[in-house]
Order: sequence, then C-alpha cells, then structure tokens
Amino acid sequence: MRAITRELAEIASAGLLRDLRYLETGQGSRIEIDGRSLLNFSSNDYLGLAGDARICQAASRAAIEFGAGSGASRLISGGLPPHREFETTAARFFGTEAALCFANGYAAALGTLGAFLRKGDVAIVDKLCHACLIDGVRLSGATLRVFPHNRVDKLRQLLAWAFSKVDPYDGRVLVITESIFSMDGDQARLSEIVQATKETGALLMLDEAHAIGLLGEGGRGLAEAEGVARSIDLRMGTMGKAVGAAGGIVAGSEEAIALLWNRARSFIFSTAPPPAQAAAATEGLNLIASSEGDQLRSRLRARIDQFHAALGGAIPRAVTSDHEKGNPPSLLSPILPVFIGDEKLAVGISQELRKEGVLCPALRYPTVARGSARLRITLSAAHEPDQIETLVTCLRRALPQQMMK
Repeated sequence: MRAITRELAEIASAGLLRDLRYLETGQGSRIEIDGRSLLNFSSNDYLGLAGDARICQAASRAAIEFGAGSGASRLISGGLPPHREFETTAARFFGTEAALCFANGYAAALGTLGAFLRKGDVAIVDKLCHACLIDGVRLSGATLRVFPHNRVDKLRQLLAWAFSKVDPYDGRVLVITESIFSMDGDQARLSEIVQATKETGALLMLDEAHAIGLLGEGGRGLAEAEGVARSIDLRMGTMGKAVGAAGGIVAGSEEAIALLWNRARSFIFSTAPPPAQAAAATEGLNLIASSEGDQLRSRLRARIDQFHAALGGAIPRAVTSDHEKGNPPSLLSPILPVFIGDEKLAVGISQELRKEGVLCPALRYPTVARGSARLRITLSAAHEPDQIETLVTCLRRALPQQMMK
C-alpha cells in the first residue's frame, strides 16, 4: 500500500508541498494571517468589490427573505427569485438570449463541456487554458487536442484535422480559449480565433473569468472589447473575481442553455446555489456595468501603469517558450507573473516577501508546468499608490540580482 506519509514527503522534496492558509479578515488590500497584517497581492478581487457593503447587503437581504440554503437541485425544487434575477441580469450583461448559473466556475466548466461534448467529438483547447476546461473535456469522452498558446496557425491545422475525423451529421468540434489567461495575464488572439472557427463551422467557448469587469464597455469582457461577442457560442465566467461575489455563469442562445439544464450533470445533480450568492452576484454585475465600475477600472489601470513604470522592465519574463514567441502579459491585465523557474527558489522568494509583510503566492506544478514556477502578483483597485511602491521595493530586495534585467 502507498503510504500517505511517504507521498507527502515526495511532494515536499520536489518543492511542491502546499499549506492551507486561514485568513482572519475579509478580502482587501490588507489581510491578516496568524495575527499579522500583510499587504495582499494574491487576490482575484480586481475591483475591490468583495467587501462592498451593497453586495454584502444584497446577500443578507436574500438570505433573510429566502433562507440560507436552496433546499434541492433546480430541477427538483425549482429556482428561487434570486436565481432568476441573476440569470436575467447575466444574459443582459453578456448580450445573449439566456444564461444559467452554477455553484462555481469549475462546476460550470465541467457541466457545460459534459453537455456539449461526447465520444466522437473533438475539443481543441489552448495549451494554457485552466485545468477546469481540460478536466471537462477529458470527462466528456471527446477527443482532446491542444494547440500551442495563441498559435492560431496551429489551431487552423487542428480544425482541418478535426473536421476530417468527426461525423459530419452527428459530430461536433468545439474550440476553447480564455480571454485573459489566469497564470500569465496575457490575452487570447480572439478576433483571429473567431475568424478560424467561423470559416470551419466549429463552435467556440470563451472563458471570460479574468476579463469580466476589466475589459470592454461596462466590463463585459474581451469579446465585447473586440466586437465579436455575437460570434461566441458559449461565454463562461465566474463571479468570484472582479464581480466580488461567487458562482459560475454560462451565457448563450436559448437552445444552448436548454441543453445545459437537460445534460449538465454538475447542474442537474447539485443543490442550487444559495439565494444569497445569486443576489450578491446580481448586485456585483450591476455595479461593474455602472459608471462607478468605469471609475474602478480607471483606478486599477493607474495602479497597473504605476507597477509597470516602477519595475515592469526589470521583471524576469522570458522563461517559457510561449512568452518567447511574443505573448507578453497584457498591459491591461492585473495579473503580473514574475517568472522564477525553479520551484524551491520561487517558494523561498515568496517566503522572504511574506517576512517583509507582502503576500505574493508562489505558483508551481501542477498549477503551471514543471520548471516554470512564478510569483503571481495581482493588483486591485483597492490598492493605494504607496502599497504599490512597497511591493516594488520588496521585490527588488527579494529577487536575485541575476534574474533582474
């Protein structure tokens, strides 16, 4: 029998052992861990809305009126008013006919891909797509093919191959990409990908998780920013990042959403999300689409510009082949990876930063590829200019001089 102790020791020796942290405060530019205040550069709360009083009040009102739990799955007990309002708001936000909410983004990915794909189909996925998308394809039984990150020429080759293999009547080819990639912070070459799928008749699924609230008019995402929203068959997102709430959402045509509630197992066999969660997500979407959302995006961009001006040119970047091929992190992205390479070195640098009062997590395999460990710095509209200055000062001290350009 494989001993758990030995397995944990092997993980530790590879520099991959993780600890589970417990915060003593809510999300914000500062958090407390073990009684110590730390500058928080680890959160996906990009607009600083996770602690917004209006979102918290919306959740509280829904809990008081409709209860803490939903009782059963939607197909057994039915959805509550907050679920309907959230889905109506999300469909309007994305400009689609309909939308369906899930407990979280991972469940949305698994359910959607399981509903749309089956054995005999082909899914073509960008190499750097999130694990939930890869897992969803694998569980569906479809053939998985991966194209090098943002290499639309390779995508076209795979599309030609896929359509030579699938049943022309009963088969399906689905292309999957993210808007802003969660670990590298760069953008998909979306307009080119849309053109490639339209030319072949493939379906396109876009994960807007890290673009919602940040890009496009009203923070509606990269598809909106590039004017191709009507060409995307399925748009997926999470409410736990810039929206400041929780839950997954998938938006598309009425037929596509009807297929989900009939075949998405993570929807059919899960208790519906709490009404408070749905109400919070609705309030968050309305906030980011408002003029106040515009102000928060401007504030965030100012912090991103400040960081790049202070340290951007000195950050180690060209570690992975993908970035050597011309995919540097987007200047509009609050995800700022500092590539280290060695897993143990990345952990050591993260620990040094924490000693100085700065929380920047070290990401390692299996979150990223072996040998491409990094610090994943995330900025928020909640950060103040002096906090960015502190981050830059601490990075200059913590990073080995030979890694600085």
